Amino acid sequence: MAIAGTRTDDTLVIAGKRYASRLLVGTGKYKDFAETRDAIEASGAEIVTVAIRRTNIGQTKGEPSLLEFLPPSRFTYLPNTAGCYNAQDAIRTLRLARELLDGHDLVKLEVLGDPHTLYPNMPETLEAARQLSKDGFKVMVYCSDDPIQAKMLEDIGCVAVMPLASLIGSGMGILNPWNLQLVIERVRVPVLVDAGVGTASDASIAMELGCDGVLMNTAIAAARDPVMMARAMKKAIEAGREAFLAGRMPKKLYTAAPSSPTEGKIAPSQPKAA
Repeated sequence: MAIAGTRTDDTLVIAGKRYASRLLVGTGKYKDFAETRDAIEASGAEIVTVAIRRTNIGQTKGEPSLLEFLPPSRFTYLPNTAGCYNAQDAIRTLRLARELLDGHDLVKLEVLGDPHTLYPNMPETLEAARQLSKDGFKVMVYCSDDPIQAKMLEDIGCVAVMPLASLIGSGMGILNPWNLQLVIERVRVPVLVDAGVGTASDASIAMELGCDGVLMNTAIAAARDPVMMARAMKKAIEAGREAFLAGRMPKKLYTAAPSSPTEGKIAPSQPKAA
């Protein structure tokens, strides 16, 4: 249903392709591939990320493959470089993914700085993004919430920037909404929150800030009921997006305003100020 005052085709566009869902979901940390499939179907996600170093998509013969449970004919795969700590490892991993997925070129780049925080190593990220873009990849990139570096990634040719809300897997939510808004204002490519979402309200806040989408994994996979949480996240993304498009009322510091009209009504006299 169209929202009054907004365009009717409110779709997420990445690298020229339109997606109805603004929720992207990871495929790791579930108890098995069946639970992975059930949660992702409940989420409504159309783009799924897969860690090439940790998930079988055909490179390990004779073992169950994720492709059997989430067919590429229904989902857009987003191979990622989770576990890579330098540009060359990340580039090598994504070249392997392109071979395994018959020339697939939409990828998620993440180059980590250390195993404790899993914070992005931005110099190595920039170098990898530069080489991958020259090599014909369409790069969505995990990065710090720095508007200057986000703009650098856009100028290199990345098709989306994905600043962290808080540390990967922490569930701490959005710790610096101001920086996210600076990133959103600075770049023209889609901005998607990546990392740190813990529950549905976090996802909704990201969308209310004006983010184009949210990528999450642990928030769903580590929930007591992953399938139910996936449904909650779907609703949160939709509600947050509609709230952003509708435009929230201005905040009025120290000033109340009655929600019902007062003109022409019989009302008691107002108390006099002391």
